[in-house]
Amino acid sequence: MSQERGAPASVVPLEELSSWPEELCRRELPSMTVKLFDDMMYELTSQARGLSSQNLEIQTTLRNILETMVQLLGALTGCVQHICATQESIILENIHSLPSSVLHVIKSTFVHCKNSESVYSGRLHLVSDLLQALFKEAYSLQKQLMELLDMVSMDPLVDENVDILNMVTVIHSLLEICSVISSMDHAFHANTWKFIIKQSLKHQSVIKSQLKHKEIITSLCEDILLSFHSCVQLAEQMTESDAQDNADYRLFQKTLKLCRFFANSLLHYTKEFLPFLSDSCCTLHQLYLQIHSKFPPSLYAVRISKAQQEEIAGAFLLTLDPLITQLLTFQPFVQVVLDSRLELPCELQFPQCLLLVVIMDKLPAQPEDVQTLWCTESQASETTTRVSLLRAIFYSFEQCSGELSLPVHLQGVRSQGQAEGAITLYQHVCVHLCAFIASFHPSLFPELDAALLNAVLSASMITSLLAVDAWCFVARYGSAELCAHHVTIVAHLIKSCPGECYQLTNLSILFRRLFFFMAPPQQVEFIQKFPPKEAENLPLWQCISFQALPAELRKQTAHEVSGVGTAQCKKWLRGTRTLGELESLNTVLSALLAVCQSATEALDIGQQTAVVEVGSQLWSFLNVKLVTGQPYVQQTFNLLLPLLGFFIQTLDPQLICQVVTLQTSLLRLEPPDHVRLAVLDFVSSLGKLFIPQAIQDKILPNLSSIFALLLTDRNWLLEQHTLEAFTQFAEGTNHEEIVPQCLSSEETKNKVVSFLEKTGFVDETAAARVERVKQERGVFWEPFAKVTAEAAKWSSSQPYAKRARRELPLEEEYRSALQAAAGALEALELLLQKSPAPDWLLMKMEALQGRIDTLKRHVL
Repeated sequence: MSQERGAPASVVPLEELSSWPEELCRRELPSMTVKLFDDMMYELTSQARGLSSQNLEIQTTLRNILETMVQLLGALTGCVQHICATQESIILENIHSLPSSVLHVIKSTFVHCKNSESVYSGRLHLVSDLLQALFKEAYSLQKQLMELLDMVSMDPLVDENVDILNMVTVIHSLLEICSVISSMDHAFHANTWKFIIKQSLKHQSVIKSQLKHKEIITSLCEDILLSFHSCVQLAEQMTESDAQDNADYRLFQKTLKLCRFFANSLLHYTKEFLPFLSDSCCTLHQLYLQIHSKFPPSLYAVRISKAQQEEIAGAFLLTLDPLITQLLTFQPFVQVVLDSRLELPCELQFPQCLLLVVIMDKLPAQPEDVQTLWCTESQASETTTRVSLLRAIFYSFEQCSGELSLPVHLQGVRSQGQAEGAITLYQHVCVHLCAFIASFHPSLFPELDAALLNAVLSASMITSLLAVDAWCFVARYGSAELCAHHVTIVAHLIKSCPGECYQLTNLSILFRRLFFFMAPPQQVEFIQKFPPKEAENLPLWQCISFQALPAELRKQTAHEVSGVGTAQCKKWLRGTRTLGELESLNTVLSALLAVCQSATEALDIGQQTAVVEVGSQLWSFLNVKLVTGQPYVQQTFNLLLPLLGFFIQTLDPQLICQVVTLQTSLLRLEPPDHVRLAVLDFVSSLGKLFIPQAIQDKILPNLSSIFALLLTDRNWLLEQHTLEAFTQFAEGTNHEEIVPQCLSSEETKNKVVSFLEKTGFVDETAAARVERVKQERGVFWEPFAKVTAEAAKWSSSQPYAKRARRELPLEEEYRSALQAAAGALEALELLLQKSPAPDWLLMKMEALQGRIDTLKRHVL
């Protein structure tokens, strides 16, 4: 066949190429070589499915094609070797078509070899020898090409854009080859990556803005994850087989070495091209999270031995640490990590918390502007908001419910020559948080204050406690004046809280603990600023442990709180006794209880008697209907029980009888948990009391009924408290005959016996416990607002009458006064059923009847 000069090379038979002029060869040979190879590859794959040991014709054809491809690859290798041997330095423009053509052939070869099992439909053994030869030649060709490209220099005299485009094309082509050979030859794969990184850095000054950095970072991160997962799987296999000196262990070490190589490559590339990695920050962030989610102590990690954990951590995880250091100053990375819209699945919440702690540890060594970048909030746009690092830590910590409840353990910090010990996640975060606060730049203190207060007011108890611990560290680390200043601020916050709420509870815990850190002079100033003898300050003194005060101050404040407390109770008793006033009364009772619990020795007999008297008078106004119907009355009930229980040895037996009787009636109506817990505390204290013979038949049956009801409760928390209270009562009581009467069924009896003998525990494996915790995660963290209507009725801290008719306050007062009168009459009726009426009762009732008649005339 004749061929005109300039005719398309794709139609030229191979034997006629020798007749081409040099110029035509130079122009057409690269594309001709690629077209020829692609045609052979197409012929190979289209006939491969017909391959069989019986069809010798197809077998011969396919083997001939493969042999020709092997020869062609060998010829290309020879050409590249010749160029390398004859040139000391190569200008890329002079060979611009060679690399792209050769890389195309190499990639096609590797793809064919990788897919050979599916291509040859189970007849791979008929051509496997030639496929191995083909792979080997492609391997040699790429190795030789990389040697050639290593000699390339950019010619400054030619169009720079052409050189840049050619080199970028080479790097991206090798990147595609990497994705093909990653599972075929680990060493070759690593060498290819090594070359990519090397060439990217060698020509960095001219190609940095043209490289597809996101693709390179993404591919490198994918390879890191693949090798890491392989490493972890091998470690798991060795743990299960309990073997070390075998092929698996050697393979584990090789894979671990590969992990370290990829991590170092990523570290090197990121360091040099950081300004161009804005759109890769999410990938880098996810890489860190994914790795730590599959490594102990994550709940989603596989089980591997301690030895392998240490090897992986030392050889691989440590290489990721400098990566975080490099990214600290990069604003796009800060935005990704602290994005307010960041939503992570359960398995990545724990790694996120660990990452934030790592960042927190690194910030003290950074300049002020970098600390400010991480520790301040920012709104880049209407949809993009960055939270501060401290807020992010508290939020992330809150999401780690499973890790906190197990709890998982992390490696502790070595200190003063002592060996490292395992610590819980709570300890880990708390220690590092406090260390960070100690190094906090003064300009960022407002951010610290805001983050701590926000966390203290969190609806999550564990988050609030972490913030309280951190705040206490600030108080101890700072001056006495700073501590006093914080106490004053929290005191004003408590006084400004509108009624009972979880925020008030959290602030009260913080206030109580901070008060312990105050120096005596500052305590004196606090007493002068918030004098306990003024009723308006009782909301503060109900939170304080009087043990925090020196003996003299303790006695003074206890006397003043006791005096104003009993006076306020008497004032309520003399007044209209409306439900609306119960909130302030409950505050008074809480303050009296605080005194009794922490400063009883400071009260004289007269003050103790006054407390008992007002407590007894207040109890006479309680009845089942009021306690079940009004949350404020429930709180009064819960406060009176421990207050009376504190003086159980001096209480009037008739009063004890009334208390126990009301408790029995109340429990049959299934009151809320906090009411039942208050009942438990009181009845357990009766174990220390000898009950007079005259009232035993009224008290003992009710006591057995109370314990019987509570011991059958299905709430595990109440069940545990009941078992403890019953044990305490049974061990201390002189009335042993009541004990078996409390065990109403065989099931209850077995439950108590198991508790006493410490048996009956569920034998749960570590793996099963982890799975259970992961499943329970959603249950533990249900939104607090999602409560049933019945639960809301019991848990609301506001009386219904007060909420219902706010626009008619006088009408509400009428309702409250009438309910109080009805309750008093019910209490009187109950007393008449239990004991004879005193002589003066009839006269008082007639006087009341006269007042009722007078009121009727006003109504009419």
